[in-house]
Amino acid sequence: MACMKLGSKTDAFQRQGQAWFCTTGLPSDVVVEVEEMSFHLHKFPLLSRSGVMERLIAEASEGDEGCVIKLSDVPGGAKTFELVAKFCYGVKLELTASNVVYLRCAAEHLEMTDEFGEGNLVSQTEIFLNQTALRSWKDSLKALQTCDDVLSDAEQLHIPRRCIDSLAAKACTDPALFGWPMMERGGPMQSPGGSVLWNGISTGARPKHSSADWWYDDASTLSLPLYRRLISVMESRGVKQEIVAGSLVCYARKYLPGLNRRQGGGESSSRLAPVVSGALLSEEDQRALLEEIDRLLPVQKDLVPAKFLFGLLRTARILRASASCVSNLEKRVGVQLDQATLEDLLMPNVSYSMETLYDVDCVHRILEHFLAMDQVVGDASPGSVDDGQLMGSPSLTPITMVAKLIDGYLAEVAPDVHLKLPKFHSLAAVVPEYARPLDDGLYRAIDVYLKSHPWLAEPEREQLCRLMDCQKLSLEACTHAAQNERLPLRIIVQVLFFEQLQLRTSIAGCFLVSENLDGSRQLRSGLMGGANEGGWATAVRENQVLKVGMDSMRMRVSELEKECSNMREEIDKLGKAKGSSAWGSVSKRLGFRLKSQMCSAQEGSVSKQNNGSKKVEKVREKQGGKEKKSVHLNEQKED
Repeated sequence: MACMKLGSKTDAFQRQGQAWFCTTGLPSDVVVEVEEMSFHLHKFPLLSRSGVMERLIAEASEGDEGCVIKLSDVPGGAKTFELVAKFCYGVKLELTASNVVYLRCAAEHLEMTDEFGEGNLVSQTEIFLNQTALRSWKDSLKALQTCDDVLSDAEQLHIPRRCIDSLAAKACTDPALFGWPMMERGGPMQSPGGSVLWNGISTGARPKHSSADWWYDDASTLSLPLYRRLISVMESRGVKQEIVAGSLVCYARKYLPGLNRRQGGGESSSRLAPVVSGALLSEEDQRALLEEIDRLLPVQKDLVPAKFLFGLLRTARILRASASCVSNLEKRVGVQLDQATLEDLLMPNVSYSMETLYDVDCVHRILEHFLAMDQVVGDASPGSVDDGQLMGSPSLTPITMVAKLIDGYLAEVAPDVHLKLPKFHSLAAVVPEYARPLDDGLYRAIDVYLKSHPWLAEPEREQLCRLMDCQKLSLEACTHAAQNERLPLRIIVQVLFFEQLQLRTSIAGCFLVSENLDGSRQLRSGLMGGANEGGWATAVRENQVLKVGMDSMRMRVSELEKECSNMREEIDKLGKAKGSSAWGSVSKRLGFRLKSQMCSAQEGSVSKQNNGSKKVEKVREKQGGKEKKSVHLNEQKED
C-alpha cells in the first residue's frame, strides 16, 4: 500500500469555522463528526491505521448517502481526534505529558495497534509513557492530572495507577541521597556530581537540598480522588505519618477558605497562602473535602497544629458536615486542648436555636474528651500531685494549663445575657479541683457572670460561688472579694475568715524567719568577732524592714478583726430580730461552727492578753501612788 505524502505540517490541515479540511489536492470522501467539529478526510489513511475506522467506513459506504461517520465517545474529544487524524496522514506528532494520556486512550479506543501498521499510535504512546513521562516527577504529575478528563478509559489501561506509583516512589525518596532536588520545577540543570550546570559547564556550586515537604504544592493540584489514592499509596510505602499529615494540611488550606480566615501572621510559607482564584469549590464540594480530610488524617497526637484542628472544626460546623465528622474533630481537638488559645475556643454558635453567642456546649464536649484522655495517660491526679507541688511547680502541667484556659473562656462568655446558669455552672464544675492551684481566674469569671446577670436569686448566687474554694484565693483576690457587694454574705464571711488565716500564717512565718536570722547572725558574730561590721549594719537594716512588714501585717489583722466583730454584731441583730440565738444559729446556718470556735479561741487568747495588760497597768498605778506618797512626806519633813 502506498502512503499519501504531505508537503508540510502547516499545509496538511486547514480549519474553516467548525470544520477541518485536508489540503491534499484530492477531494474528501469521508466526513467524521466529533462533538461539534467536522473533519473532511480520506478513507484510506484512516482505515490503514484504525480497526474501528475500517469497520465504520465499510458500514457507511454501503448506504446511499455520502460516507459520514459520527464518533461521540472519542477520549479527549475533537482536539485529540485532530492529532489522531494527523498521525494517520503521516504527520509527525509531538508527544508531551499533557497529551500522551489522551492519545493513548484514543488510540486504544480506535484500535490503532501494530496489526494495522508497524509503529502505530498505541505502541508509540506507550513507549513515551514508560520511558519518558513516568521517569520524571513533573511529567508524571501532569499525566496524572490529565487522567481526570478520561478517567474511565485511563483506568482500563492502568495509567493512573502507574503515575501514582511513580509519584509515590519519587516522594518517598530522600533527595539528599542524590544530592539534587526531586521537584524539577524549571530549576537549573545539575551535573551527576550534584553541582549546578550553566550552559553545560559545571559551576562548582551546590544546590540546596529540599526538605521532606517539597512535593506538597504539586500534590495539592490533584483532584481529591487522585490525591486520596496518592496518599494511600504513600502510606503503604511507609511514609512517615507527620509527612502525610503535613500534605493533608497543605491540601486542606488550599481548598477550604475558612481555614485561612484566622491564619497567624507568622505563617509566611507559600503553602499557607490564601486560596487562589480557580481553586474555589462549592459548599457541597468543600463539605466532602473536609470529611475526606478528617478520614485521612492520622490519629496520632501532635502531628498537626491545634489551631488547624480548631479551624477544621469551625469550618465543619459552618458547612454542616456530618455528625460523625464533627464528633471526630471534637475528639481530635480535645486531645490537644492544652495547646489551644482562648481565640481558638471562641467558636460562634451556628446552631438554629442561637441561644448563646458562642458554642459553650461544643467547648464542654471538647473538655470532657481531654479529661478522659488525661485520666488514661495519668499526667496528673489528686493522689499523685498535692497542692504544694502544684503551687511550686516551675512549669504548668497540661491539666493546669487547660484549667487556666477554661477559666479565661468562662470570663469571656460570661457577659452573654443569654448564657444560662446551668450551662455556665456545668462547664466550670467539670474542671477537677486539683487542676486549679489558685481560684483567682474562676473568681473573676464568676464575678463577671454575676455582674452581667444581676437578676439571679440569692440561692443561685450561692450555688455559683460554691464552685470556688476561698482557701485557694490569693490575698489580692480576697481583698477584692471582701468588698464585692455582688457576692452572697456567706461567701464574704468565708473570704474574710480565710484571709485572716492567711495573714496570721504569714506573720507566723515572718517571726520564724526573723528568729532564724537572729540566731544565725549571733552565731556568725560569735565566730567572726567584730571583723564584719558592714555585715552587722546590713543585718540591722534587714531587721528594720522585717519589723515594718510585721507592723503592717498587725495593722491589717486588727482591721480584719474589727470587720469580723462588726459583722458579728450585724448578724446578732438580724438573729435577734428573727427570734433566733444570735451567732450560734447563724454559724450553724453558714456552716461555720468549727470556724467560730477557732475564732472564739483566738479571741480568748486576745482577751487574756488584754487582762494581763490591765493587771500590769494596775500594778504600775499602785507603784506610782506609793512614790507620790513618799515624795509628799519628804516635803513635809523639810518644811
